This record gives sequence, structure tokens and C-alpha cells, in this order.
Amino acid sequence: MLRIQICLVLLLLQFSPVALSDDQAPVQIYILSGQSNMVGIGQVTGQGKRWDKEFISPTLSIYPEPYDENTDYDQAIPLQTLELTAFGGVTPTPYPKGGSYVVRGTVQVEESGTYEFRPGYGGSTFNTMSVNGVEVYRRNPEETAQYTPINLQPDQRSTFKITYFNQQADGLGWIARVDRPGTLATVVKQHGKFPYLLDNKGNWAERNDVWYKGLVTASANQWLSVGCGAGKNSIGPELGFGNLIGDYHDQPVLLLKSSQGNRSLGWDFLPPGSKRFEHEGYVYAGYKESPARWKLNTAPEPIDWYAGKQYDDCFDAVKQTLKDFDQLFPHWKNRGFEIAGFVWWQGHKDGGEPYAGRYEQNLKTFIKTVRSEFNAKKAPFVLGTIGFEGWAMDGPHKTIAEAQLAIGSDSEKHPDFQGNVKTVETRDFWRSAEQSPRNQGFHYNQNAETYMLVGEGLAKAMIDLKQRTSK
Repeated sequence: MLRIQICLVLLLLQFSPVALSDDQAPVQIYILSGQSNMVGIGQVTGQGKRWDKEFISPTLSIYPEPYDENTDYDQAIPLQTLELTAFGGVTPTPYPKGGSYVVRGTVQVEESGTYEFRPGYGGSTFNTMSVNGVEVYRRNPEETAQYTPINLQPDQRSTFKITYFNQQADGLGWIARVDRPGTLATVVKQHGKFPYLLDNKGNWAERNDVWYKGLVTASANQWLSVGCGAGKNSIGPELGFGNLIGDYHDQPVLLLKSSQGNRSLGWDFLPPGSKRFEHEGYVYAGYKESPARWKLNTAPEPIDWYAGKQYDDCFDAVKQTLKDFDQLFPHWKNRGFEIAGFVWWQGHKDGGEPYAGRYEQNLKTFIKTVRSEFNAKKAPFVLGTIGFEGWAMDGPHKTIAEAQLAIGSDSEKHPDFQGNVKTVETRDFWRSAEQSPRNQGFHYNQNAETYMLVGEGLAKAMIDLKQRTSK
């Protein structure tokens, strides 16, 4: 009897799945795509500028010996003192050769706010700066810079001092107001939201389990942190999405964001298989046809673009990346990967007819086609509604939002998508221009909180779908 039991156990083990260790499990890949807001226009700070006229009567003191941390330079006698006629800008007054350098003077800002100072460029960034006797910046050799924001008023002059740690000293520097409404710095560091974005030193955190690679645009290639949007001072939904998804998975995560601004689903992103159609006396192009439209009963005159070209560009770039996976991601070489899900956030350029009225049909084709392209027919697909002007939205953009909701919410109309496609309503995340860095509605006023909330919403929807399918 015991022998029979042992044989049964061995037989069950033979056909049972073997659990992979964390360093063997395949990398979970999420493919994110869309137009400019997926590219990412949420502002990190108020966009620092080169300092210049803010500094008044800067004076350089040159001391005979190399920098010594034990020297009190306020008591030491300088070898030479020089008034700097140009400080900051593009061509500051060059510093004469010497041993060590200290610049003193006053600074006066143009508007009330909380400011961050970033003295130096290249080798000259190794220094410490104080304003009104408070250290606001320090970068020691072989260490990252540490910033301490300070509140300043336009009706007062504040003393400043910069002490350089080497002879690569110059008057270059940047100043940024970090409490502008709606920037990531204000939302996180001033209002305490999204605390997981900061490390224990108050700097932007970097995940070592979620890698981000941008394709076509937003081309950062790094462990997930700020600066994966349209530039180093911007974010997209990848930041909130990647943090929540990284927490969900035990396996490492790769975010591939292949997106491009000012593109429509009815033309630029038109998926393969889409047919031409007629509307109000015009023929509108099907996939691979050109131009976008031509008069009925006339021959089309092709242009240097075609229906679906952006679809091809974006997803061909993803295919090439997957083909070169081991070469591009050597830290995950030979462990393999799987397509874990798709994310889509788009709709602005379809805000006119006939594209708005056909958006639901085009999106349905898009979802089925992109899944088929990557042999991931059951991979969860999440999308965000267009959310311009919040619940005050009207017209063609409202038509698009309703189509997006129908695709991911109406199980009777789209039964094939039940339990594997989900739409996130983003209109609650709209923030007005007064709450934001800029008055630019089609980019959600560049409000970083909006982009974070959209990203988190997309991640929560993705996790919900994955938990449903895993049961």
C-alpha cells in the first residue's frame, strides 16, 4: 500500500508545474501606446532656468590652498577678490586660476515661492551653497546632489554663498520654483501625495525591478523613475502604472512605451484590416492607403504617409525590441519574457467627424489586431478615456469617451472583451489651469497629479483583470 502511495505522489509530481525561482521567472512585459499624453507631458518641476539677474553684486574670493573642509573661509584671508560682472547666463565671467573658490552676494527672486538652487555644471557641480545661512545644495565628490528647497519673497534680498570643492569652478547655475501648482515636485514634496516616489533622502526614487524603455518618442531607457515622459522634466502615466504593477508582480517588469504625439486612431494608428469607407462625398482610406481621404469617384493622389503608418512604426519598434531582448536587457539574459498586458491612452486627434463616430469600431479592431500581432490574444487590455475639461466635456471628444467606455464596460455590446478589457474613467482626474503648471487643456494642463492618477487607475484596472483571469 505504501509503495502505491509513493508511486502516486511521484506521478503527480511528474505532471505538476514546477515553480520557478524569482531569478528564473519570465519578465512581465507591458506595452503602452497612444498619443502625446501617453508620451507624457506632466511637469516634474516648474522647469528650472539658468540663473542670471536674480544675483546681485556677486563677489568671488580666491584662496591660496585647495579646498579644505576644515577651513573657515569666512575667517580666512583670500588671495584675490573679484567682482563678477556676469554671473550665470550662458557666458559668466571666468574664474582666474587659484586654489579654492567662494562666491558671496545677494539673491532676489521675482515671485514668492519655494525655490531649488542647482549651482554649477559638470565638474563645477561639486560644491555647497547656502542662502540666508541655510544649506540649500550640496554635492560631495562621488555622491549625488542633495537639494533643500527654501521659501523666498520678491521684496527681500537674501545672502548667498557658494563654496566649490575643486578648481572646476564657474558661475553657471540653475534655479527652479518647485511649488508651482500641479507639478510633481509640488504634489509630492509639498502636499505629501504619492509618497512612494521619494527615497529615504527625499530624492526621486528609482525602482530596480521595473525597467522602462521608450520607443519612437519618450525614449528614456532606465530603471523606472521620473523623467520617462517627453523629457527629463516630464512624466506620463508610466510612473504611476509602473509603481503599482511592480508592487503586484514578484517577477521583474519591463514597460515598453511606443507612442507618438498628435496621432489619430482613424488615420495614423489605423490598425491592419481596416477597410476604406465613404462619408459625405469622400472616400476615407483603409489600412496602408493614402491620402487620408479623396473625393468620391476620383483617383487618390498618395502622399508621404499612409493609413496605419504610426501603428506600423510603433509596433514594429516593439517587435524589434523583443527580438533583441537578450542583447538590450543583459541583466535578464536567457530568462525569457511574456506579454503581460496592453495599455492605451489616446483620442485627442480623433475629435472630429467622421473619426469620432467610428472610434468604437476602430478601437475594437485595434485591440484584436494588436493582441494577435504579439500572439497574446487573452492578454489584459486597459485603456483610459479622454478626459479633457472633465465632466464639462462635450462634442466629438465626449463621443470618443463614450466609445471608449463602451469597449471596456459594455459586456453585452462587446462580449468578447468581457473580463479581459477594461476602461478607466479619467474625467475625475481633470485639474483646471489654475491648479496646473500651464493653461494647455489638450495636455491636461501639464498637471502631474492628473498623469499620476491616470497611471494608477490603469494599473488598478490591469491588476483587477489579471486577478480575475488567474482564478
